[in-house]
Amino acid sequence: SGITLYSGLYINELLSRVLEYETRFSELFFDYLHCIQSLAGATGTPEPALRRFELALLGHLGYGVNFTHCAGSGEPVDDTMTYRYREEKGFIASVVIDNKTFTGRQLKALNAREFPDADTLRAAKRFTRMALKPYLGGKPLKSRELFR
Repeated sequence: SGITLYSGLYINELLSRVLEYETRFSELFFDYLHCIQSLAGATGTPEPALRRFELALLGHLGYGVNFTHCAGSGEPVDDTMTYRYREEKGFIASVVIDNKTFTGRQLKALNAREFPDADTLRAAKRFTRMALKPYLGGKPLKSRELFR
C-alpha cells in the first residue's frame, strides 16, 4: 500500500541522513530487515515498526537512553510519575507537564519496545523525534512530507 511504501522511503532516508557513507553496522541491517518485513506484513498502522526501528537505530548510534531509572535519583521509574527528557542526561522526575515529559508507564513501554495504545505510540514518536533531531542537523526529512 501507499503508506507502506512511504514508510520504507522514510527509513531509507533516515539511514542515509544519520549514517556516514560506507558505515558498517551489521546488526543494524537486521533491524532494518525486520522493520521492512514488519511493514510488509502489517495490517494496521506502520507506526510500531517505525518506532522500534528508530529506537534500534539510536541504540546503534550509541545514543543509549535509560528508560527504567530516573537520571536524577537513580531510582526506578514509577508508572504514575512524570519525567522530563533532558538531552544527554536522560529522564528526570518533573512536576511540569509539556511535550518533553513522559509518564513512567510510557518509559517502561519504550524500554520494552511495546506500544499497547495510541497514547504510548504518540509518546514514542515524540521521544524519537527529539532524540534523532541532533543527527538530522536541522534539515527536515523529505519523506515526512509524504505522510501529510
